[in-house]
Amino acid sequence: MAEERPVLVATEADDLTADMVITELNRRNVPVVRFNPADIGADLTVSARFGTCPASMVGQVRTLSRTADLTCVRAVYWRRPEWPAFSHLEPDDARFAAAQVRFGLGGSLYAMDCPLWVNHPLRIAAADYKPAQLALAQRLGLAVPPTLVTNDPVEAREFITSQGDVISKTLRWTPYTRDGVPVTGWADPVSADEIDESVRVTPHLFQACVDKVADLRVLVVGRHTFAVRIDSELLDWRKDYSALTYAVGHLPDPVNKALHLYLEFLGLVSGSFDIAVDRAGDYWWLELNPNGQWGWLETETGLPMSAAFADLLSKETTDE
Repeated sequence: MAEERPVLVATEADDLTADMVITELNRRNVPVVRFNPADIGADLTVSARFGTCPASMVGQVRTLSRTADLTCVRAVYWRRPEWPAFSHLEPDDARFAAAQVRFGLGGSLYAMDCPLWVNHPLRIAAADYKPAQLALAQRLGLAVPPTLVTNDPVEAREFITSQGDVISKTLRWTPYTRDGVPVTGWADPVSADEIDESVRVTPHLFQACVDKVADLRVLVVGRHTFAVRIDSELLDWRKDYSALTYAVGHLPDPVNKALHLYLEFLGLVSGSFDIAVDRAGDYWWLELNPNGQWGWLETETGLPMSAAFADLLSKETTDE
């Protein structure tokens, strides 16, 4: 009997969320080959051949303990992989080597005739632009708070004055330290008086503040929707996880359908949405994380999120 096709799991070394999915795949007796691109070298080997056989490509990815035939991969779970930085090399050599890994290992994986990616990294990258996210949400009929993206301080001040309560958010989270201290781009209140000429350096995102009573983190996995209500007194609940309480939430059917259409339009099979619920009970779309964290939400609520991922990756179905 031929060996069952494996699921490739690409992620960093310590990833408890991936561990949860792998545990579920093990329960289904689905073979898994886990690797991290940063391990390229003695711990990770890739080989791919083109133009020498009837298939468009043949190849393997090998770790110290597992081997995956790239023509027989069932699915890829692209979680939180790390790319090598080659910090031991000179800067130019490190940039060159890093590019070869991304386009060599990455390109060989992208060349696979794999039926399912959760999610394909190129689609993740395309889905990660907040202005495009906002425009798509509005086209699909989701309520979007008035938002301005600009590097014009005059327009920024006018927007803040006209809207009243406004927050500023980063357009892309980026590792950032100041004097050795990590700095994270939370959503923070901003006033017109704070806007100066430094705004001209880069585009900024300004958004009318929703008078919310709760947040929802909504995970969509295939045809499943898991909504978790997050209660706190925080403008940005990510600032203090110890201040949060959780409950299973519910979405109106039109909002749920719009979120599934949203992912379908982007070619994604999973995504984490942030939604605010205001005092009138209306649902406001805030953003999509195409590869967001969710493991702690399963622990807090008992929702079968990891099982849904395993079902999707193993091509199983459930009645949930």
